[in-house]
Amino acid sequence: MDELSAFCSRLKPLIESESTLDINLARKVIKEINEFLYTNYDGIGTTKALGYTFNYLSDFHKYWEANHKEILNCEIVEQNCELVADALHQVYVNTEGKAFVSLYDTCGLTDEEVARVRLLTANQDFRGSRKFSDLAKVFKDDKTRFDEDVISQAPVDFLKKIGVTSLSQNDKRTSYAKNFAEFLLERNSSPYGIIDYYDRDINALRNDMINCKSAGYGNKKTDMVLRDMVVLGIWKDVRNFDKIDVASDINTIKVALRTGIIKTAIPLVSSFLDIFCHQYSYIDEMNAKAWRRVWEIWCEKYPSEECITSPCLMDYFVYGVIGRQFCKENLYLYKCSTNLHTFRWHSSRNQTCQTCYANGIKNKKAFIIGKVMACSDPCGKIAFLNSEYVSSLPKEQQIFFEKCPFSDICGDKRYLVPPKSISILGQTGWTTAYAKKDNGGGGLMS
Repeated sequence: MDELSAFCSRLKPLIESESTLDINLARKVIKEINEFLYTNYDGIGTTKALGYTFNYLSDFHKYWEANHKEILNCEIVEQNCELVADALHQVYVNTEGKAFVSLYDTCGLTDEEVARVRLLTANQDFRGSRKFSDLAKVFKDDKTRFDEDVISQAPVDFLKKIGVTSLSQNDKRTSYAKNFAEFLLERNSSPYGIIDYYDRDINALRNDMINCKSAGYGNKKTDMVLRDMVVLGIWKDVRNFDKIDVASDINTIKVALRTGIIKTAIPLVSSFLDIFCHQYSYIDEMNAKAWRRVWEIWCEKYPSEECITSPCLMDYFVYGVIGRQFCKENLYLYKCSTNLHTFRWHSSRNQTCQTCYANGIKNKKAFIIGKVMACSDPCGKIAFLNSEYVSSLPKEQQIFFEKCPFSDICGDKRYLVPPKSISILGQTGWTTAYAKKDNGGGGLMS
């Protein structure tokens, strides 16, 4: 009998004859639920994650690890992938491809220096981040701190130098800095030259970076930083660039769920049930595959001059524009202090009744009474046209973005929520949550 069936068989006699539980039965039910979900015992067994071995947290943990994929049954929906591919192609045509390129200021650094700053700091970009311009300034002040041999010997000093020690999880950060520096040293290479070690095969480099234990380069970070090296023109004539995926994260997963290029048999579960992030890893994997399928359809349907050269280039628009600027509650509902009317606005910082102001009545105050997703409101174009991305476009291109390119695809799926991840390691991670059966306590810390 599997763990869930055994739990149900224990629970059934407690509740099957009672429509309302008395306090004694309630105690027994809660005890069974807690033991199944969040307690372990000697001999429960072990699991592997991040290259380490851990005891199972509970019987539910064992069951979820073995069955989460079958329960969630995440599928890639071909029809929706084609609809999204068509929409992205229209974006490409209307912006002359510029929506899929993002070049940031390299602050006067050489290609070799940009590669050094990016590859040695991108794995520290969590729980807050530092702008490239800030890191470039640190580099210019003292270039020796960015030497991989120096970092390997004194990783904490490097973290202090780049100003991330106040962002928490310093043990993890130290490990990331040291292990990636040693990754380079073992190959007798530099951040700029590492692509030559792999005979300019960017996918081979990607795989080894991801598989480097405790170096901080998971799929998302690796795909992102390698993409940037090519887009910035730092690494030229690389092979297998088309093997690099969209940098999968909660934003690109959110858009994938809402456009329906992936769908699950049940709504995603809370991270409290997704012990050791099995759901998150599964959906993350399927998300990358789905966006790759979108790219494949795009390439198949349209001429090569109207398509991007790698799935990873979709990330600039899908993540940076749709995920962060469009696909959220970004249209604010205001009420005039006169109580005579309401209006919509694109900013939460507004304090003036815009309706009164437009009619020549000044100094009438307004206050927020709610907010909605712009794609769900007839006045939504206010938010889209005033977004950071659209407002920066030439006037003739802005009209294309009076609504989200995906709004007709999402429909009633537009409110689906991406999965959350609770770190396995760290102060508030699952490794601190263990509790033995009948001992009480355990759980996550705030």
